[in-house]
Amino acid sequence: MAKQKKTAPPKPAQDAYIAGAGIVQQQPITETLTANFMPYAMSVIVSRALPDIDGFKPSHRKLLYTMYEMGLLTKPRVKSANIVGQTMRLNPHGDAAIYETMVRMSRGNEALLHPYVDSKGSFGKAYSRDMAYAAARYTEAKLTPICEELFRDIREDTVEFVPNYDNTTTEPSLFPTTYPAILVNANNGIAVSMASNICPFNLSEVCATAIAYLRHPRCDLSETLKGPDFSGGGQLIYREEELQKIYETGRGSFRVRAKYRYDKQNHCIEVYEIPPTATVEGIMDKVVELNKAGKIKEIADMRDETDLNGLKLTFDCKRGVDPDRLMAKLYGLTPLEDSFSCNFNILIGGSPQVLGVRQILEEWTAFRLECVRRRTFYRRDKLAGRLHLLRGLETILLDIDKAIRIVRQTESDAEVVPNLMIGFGIDQKQAEYVAEIRLRHLNREYILKRTGEIAELEAEIAQLDMLLADEKERKKVIISELREVAAKYGQPRRTTFLYAGELTETAEIEEVPDYPVHLFVTAEGYLKKITPQSLRMSGEQKLKEGDRIARHIETTNGAALLVFTDRGQAYKTTCSEFPDTKASTLGEYLPVKLGFEEGERVTGAVVTADYSGELIVFFENGKAARVPLSAYETKTNRKKLTGAVSVKSPVTALYAETEPTEYILTSSNGRRLILSSAQIAAKATRSTQGVQVMTGRKGSTVIAAEPYDPTMLGNPHRFKSKNLPSAGAAVRLQDLPAESPEELKERKR
Repeated sequence: MAKQKKTAPPKPAQDAYIAGAGIVQQQPITETLTANFMPYAMSVIVSRALPDIDGFKPSHRKLLYTMYEMGLLTKPRVKSANIVGQTMRLNPHGDAAIYETMVRMSRGNEALLHPYVDSKGSFGKAYSRDMAYAAARYTEAKLTPICEELFRDIREDTVEFVPNYDNTTTEPSLFPTTYPAILVNANNGIAVSMASNICPFNLSEVCATAIAYLRHPRCDLSETLKGPDFSGGGQLIYREEELQKIYETGRGSFRVRAKYRYDKQNHCIEVYEIPPTATVEGIMDKVVELNKAGKIKEIADMRDETDLNGLKLTFDCKRGVDPDRLMAKLYGLTPLEDSFSCNFNILIGGSPQVLGVRQILEEWTAFRLECVRRRTFYRRDKLAGRLHLLRGLETILLDIDKAIRIVRQTESDAEVVPNLMIGFGIDQKQAEYVAEIRLRHLNREYILKRTGEIAELEAEIAQLDMLLADEKERKKVIISELREVAAKYGQPRRTTFLYAGELTETAEIEEVPDYPVHLFVTAEGYLKKITPQSLRMSGEQKLKEGDRIARHIETTNGAALLVFTDRGQAYKTTCSEFPDTKASTLGEYLPVKLGFEEGERVTGAVVTADYSGELIVFFENGKAARVPLSAYETKTNRKKLTGAVSVKSPVTALYAETEPTEYILTSSNGRRLILSSAQIAAKATRSTQGVQVMTGRKGSTVIAAEPYDPTMLGNPHRFKSKNLPSAGAAVRLQDLPAESPEELKERKR
């Protein structure tokens, strides 16, 4: 057998070696954040999430500029997929993200007061959560006419152009908008550690306000800028002080409520405009939730009848229901009335700043003045170049025959221009212009017409020079353009105002009937609310097999109910939330009624009328806690409190009391202890472990704790102790209560 020749393993390529590979270097976390996180954060802030003074984010700007380059300002619509594909030359993101950007700017989506995309096809609706837009291959789009104001004079050096992400082309860093677009259309974004939420204003009002500001920077903005105007309409609850705060600081909030009409014939309410932060599905879900909870009983049926005519949400009212009172109730309990929070955070020179409306107009005015100055300089430069050429032509006019003779006598084509320069004393550009004149144009009439333009050009240049030198004249140009925009694209307000005098109560307090009731809470978590009359007429309590009554509470229907669980949580509700029932029913299952977490169990329940008094909690480890009930009262209407009781040891029992009460504790080894709640040290925190009150042998626990009744024991002094903790006392036969006089005599023997 031939001996195989050993071959050496191939040497790794030189590029496979990386200097410092495998070496772990320690670096302070601050340096890591500075080197890695801060560039990302700044990229999100500057290049993604916040709008600039022209009113656009980079993604919006790249898309609209691509459509402008495709000629979609004048050409017919094209497939959206084509637009998305072309935009990817400027926007290094996926097609889905680009298409979503276009959808929101479209007329079909109805998100903007003045849409920038003229759409055809299904583009979804801003007021609907579930109405999805069609794929890009099915829809078509072009630019709306108002986009002409975004791109006007963009080819006249009004704004800077920067390279795109792969350096193959250029794109504008800003749009030279002829009106403050930043205030006309809604814009929101979430950056790193900051956000932006700009409400829209009416275009005519914005233009009028900008004109007033250009004339008098200290003008009263509220005289012309009445208030926000949303594409979906609605009623804005007008509070002048809040709007003034937004105008001056750029921060604040206001409330917007839906508009409705009442159909008497069909006895139904039709909602046709909703707040900008609400959706039809969200409103319907909330109404269903309130109906199940028994808080809204006036609605028989509800339908979404939105069609091509617009939004319509219909509520069928039960007989005898006042529609205005029902809507006042719905305003307070559902998103039919919602707040809009303003945060006018925009980029100024690449730096995020929160500005009021006055400051925004100041920055936009400075930006627009620079655009007009650059445009004027560009036009002057073009006219000056033309004038320079015509002056050369005017010089030739003095002796056309000489010019022809110079050209004919020149042997080389390259020497024609230099010879003309020498012969007439003109520069190279003028000589090249003269040399390019066609033979048919070498007549006196043509040359006189061209040279006749010199006076017109000189007058135009003088006017442009005056414009460049005088800022007031440039402001007049801006005012003239604003008037044109308002006249051409202005629309009536969609959002109306509801003043304080017209405002009705949005949340009527429903009167809860208050009458005596008996609450029965079982060990398995069922609750029955039975009136005294029904209880007297009832027979035996119906319970689930293996269940038992754990707590019986006498209270009233209007009292607050706190249900505690084995996870240290408390669920807040009222007795009125539970229907009156009979002893022959199982009652309401609390984990389902109150929305417990999976596997969570009831450990006790207490009632209180006004959160006065204290909560006494007994634990299996022999500890007890005394906490003021006011610790469980919250300003907001929270239904669930975490950290309500300690979870260090299981809860044996808990009670609410308004004055000191005696309790009897029973341990697993048969010993009992009688103590007063006054002996338990009071604690301020809800989740306190309490103090030790009963001790016992290792392994023994407190299995029962209940208010003490003198009939429970025959010799109560044996089970009381002045000092706690105490082990209690063992129960003897003579300590048990006697059932009859004969039994008492027998025990004494």
